[in-house]
Amino acid sequence: MAPLIDRRSLLFLMSTGLLLTDPSAARARFATHATEQPPPDELTPPAAVSITVNARHVASFDLRDRSRTRFGSLAFRSGLILTSSFRGFGGLSSLRLDSKGQQFISASDKGTWFTGRIVYGTVGEMVGLADVEAAPMLGHDGRPITARGWFDTESIALDRSLVYVGIERANRIMRFDFDKGYTRARGEEVEVPAAIGGLPFNRGVEAMVVVPRDRPLGGTLIAISERGLDTGRNIIAFLIGGPSPGRFAIHRTENFDVSDACLLPAGDLLILERKFSLTGGIGVRIRRIKIDAIAPDALVDGPSIFDADLGQEIDNFEGLSAFVNDDGEVVLTLVSDDNFSLIQRTLLMQFTLVD
Repeated sequence: MAPLIDRRSLLFLMSTGLLLTDPSAARARFATHATEQPPPDELTPPAAVSITVNARHVASFDLRDRSRTRFGSLAFRSGLILTSSFRGFGGLSSLRLDSKGQQFISASDKGTWFTGRIVYGTVGEMVGLADVEAAPMLGHDGRPITARGWFDTESIALDRSLVYVGIERANRIMRFDFDKGYTRARGEEVEVPAAIGGLPFNRGVEAMVVVPRDRPLGGTLIAISERGLDTGRNIIAFLIGGPSPGRFAIHRTENFDVSDACLLPAGDLLILERKFSLTGGIGVRIRRIKIDAIAPDALVDGPSIFDADLGQEIDNFEGLSAFVNDDGEVVLTLVSDDNFSLIQRTLLMQFTLVD
C-alpha cells in the first residue's frame, strides 16, 4: 500500500486546488493553472518597465535538519524568496544565466521577459536582484504575443544572440535575435516537426537547450515535452536542426514530468522534473543524461542527482541553469513558478554540483 500523503502535502494540495473529488479534474486544474488569476494581458506590461524585486534570505534548504547542506550530488549554497509590488511579477517558467552567473533572462508563462542581475555577497551567496526589467514578448508585427492568445511561454534556450521560446499550449517555438533590440526584438516562428503539433494540450514543449556547435549534435535545438508520451509511456523529445534532426524519448519513471533542462559545461544534459500525486506526494528531481546517448530514435535514461520533497524548501520549480564560478565550481540555479498564486512562492535557489 502506498504511504498516505502527509499533512503538509495535503494542505498544499488543498490550497492549490489539486484535492478534488475527481483525480482527473484535479490534474487538469493544476495543469491549467486554474488558481484564481487575471487574464494574461492584465499581467503583461504593454511596454518595457523597470521594477523592484524584493528578496528574503532562505537560511536552509532542509526543513527537518537545518544543518544539512548535501542533497544527492548537490550542495546547497543559498536561496531567496522573491516578491514584487509589480503585478505581473511571477509565473517564472524558465531561467538562463550568463557565464558568470550574474545576468539573467527569464520568462513568465504570461508572455513576459524578465531580465536583470543577481547580486552576490562576500562569500558568494545570493543577496538580491538588481536592474530588473519586465517587457512583453513581441511578435513579428511588433505587438505582444498575448494579443494572439499566445501566453504559455514555458521554455527558453540560448544560442549566442538568439533566444528560442517554447509556447506550450500553442505547440509553437519562436526565435528572437537579442542583437536587434534585446527584449524589444520581434520574434519569428521556427519551423518545427509536425509531431510537435500533436502533443497533448498543456503537455507540449516544456524544456529546450541548444547544443554548442563544438560538441556532438552541435547547433541542434533539443525540445522536450512536459508529458507527451510515446507508445512505451516515455517522454517525447525532438532534435530540431543540426546534423541529425529527428525524435527521441526519455525514459519516464515514478510519474515525474519534465519542467526544464540545461547543459552542463562538460556537455551532459540535466533534466529538471516534478511530480504531484495524492498517494506519492510532491517531489522535485534532477536527472543527468549523457549527451552522447542522444540520437534520433534513441531511448535515453540517466541517474537522479538531486531529489527533494516537502521536507525541503521547494515549490513549483520550472527553471534550471548552470554556470561555472570563479572558483571553478559548477553552480546550478533553480527558480519556481508561483502561478501568480498567493499561496505559492517564487524561489531562487543555488547549489554546487559536487559529484
